Amino acid sequence: MARLALLSVSNKTGIIELGKSLVEEFGFDLISSGGTAKALKDAGIPVTKVSDYTGSPEILGGRVKTLHPRIHGGILARRDLPEHIADLENNQIRPLDLVVVNLYPFEATIAQPGVTLAEAIEQIDIGGPAMLRAASKNFAHLTVLCDPGQYDEYLAELRQHQTPSLEFRQKCALKGFLHTSSYDQAIATYLTQQSPVDTPLPETFSLTGKQIQSLRYGENPHQPATWYQTGSTSGWASAVKLQGKELSYNNLVDLEAARRIIAEFPDTPAATIIKHTNPCGTALGDNLHQAYTKAFNADSTSAFGGIVALNRPIDGATATELKKTFLECIVAPGCDPEAQEILATKANLRVLVLPDLLSGGKETVKVIAGGLLVQTADDVIADTDKWQVVTERKPTDTELAELLFAWKVCKHVKSNAIVISGDRTTWGVGAGQMNRVGSAKIALEQAGEKAKGGFLASDGFFPFDDSVRTAAASGITAIVQPGGSMRDQDSINAANELGLVMVFTGIRHFLH
Repeated sequence: MARLALLSVSNKTGIIELGKSLVEEFGFDLISSGGTAKALKDAGIPVTKVSDYTGSPEILGGRVKTLHPRIHGGILARRDLPEHIADLENNQIRPLDLVVVNLYPFEATIAQPGVTLAEAIEQIDIGGPAMLRAASKNFAHLTVLCDPGQYDEYLAELRQHQTPSLEFRQKCALKGFLHTSSYDQAIATYLTQQSPVDTPLPETFSLTGKQIQSLRYGENPHQPATWYQTGSTSGWASAVKLQGKELSYNNLVDLEAARRIIAEFPDTPAATIIKHTNPCGTALGDNLHQAYTKAFNADSTSAFGGIVALNRPIDGATATELKKTFLECIVAPGCDPEAQEILATKANLRVLVLPDLLSGGKETVKVIAGGLLVQTADDVIADTDKWQVVTERKPTDTELAELLFAWKVCKHVKSNAIVISGDRTTWGVGAGQMNRVGSAKIALEQAGEKAKGGFLASDGFFPFDDSVRTAAASGITAIVQPGGSMRDQDSINAANELGLVMVFTGIRHFLH
């Protein structure tokens, strides 16, 4: 008896070619449902509709097609058990040798703007996952394919061995389970987002991702690394690389750090330059060229080999400045043709266009031994109306705007974090030190003479007044910090004594 294959796919890429090879080269009989059966028949390939094979019509508008003993019996039967073979014979069920299934496009549907919950629900596949799971479970006796990319390899197995090897069948089964797992995760994530119950984090949190590409290595050459895409096609997976080498693990980590900073400034041309996830220069300007120039000059030494993020499309003038130094990556929401031509002379420079550059995830995740740590994103919008001026000297509107700029940048510097700014430009950055005094000294030394009349932001409170006095000695005129120390008054007294402005935000921004 001829071998039997079931073909039921949403993504019909390659299905005609596969069906034709199965019938003409290997003598398979085909059964199929719905649109797949029509596509095969229209291509002149002999096929039996599932409803004709089972004797049961498709019902409920197509919701029930393949949920039938003649289908699942043929998938799940073990050929090494006589009682299973007897059951097949007694119920006129043919064993299936091949199941080719992929699922309704749920993720593509929910990615479309304006999709309703009811429309999304209709794209939740039921019969497809059931067949995939059944066929994957029974890989010892049949093959399951869920990706058009598998078709050629399957046909090669048939041509070489007549029957696909157990190793190949097991590999296909794993892919089947991974496919249903990620599909279920996409549905669960979507329904969680649509839940009328307002909870910041769900009771169960799962991550699944599809491999985009293997990376050369991770943080260091001895660490293998791979880039996975989670959820929809938004984010870095949707970035268009206009030129340059492949992105590395460290590039992607730094690009995300740059994206988070630049997203703080949607309304004004802004530029940031990142080294090892910390900003070495961030600035606002009247135009993009000015913003980048200010950011670069803030610390031109550290900018060498940096990652640049810009919140406006790259223009010719900005591109001319960008090409003057060695940079690893540039990302912006767009790039003018003139700018592309200018940057093309730096062949190894990676230039990315990401239209939704200012949009990010709703959670941050860290892996620890045996588990995950998940928190909502630190996306609290700074509101100067809620800040408390705690000193005798009050800030002018201009000073308050400068403090807001420094505060927004400080939020994205590794703790303990100190940022010195002036003219909406970072003059000094102290990052990741074991004590706040050390971070303040680094930032002030880097700012040098520019600290005179400058502004200081701290991501955490001052437990003592030493940092206030150090800042004043360097010429700082105003400080913004969360407040909340038991010894806040010591810092306030020092600021009053030295004629500084001090503002408490009432919120901290540690970044570990």
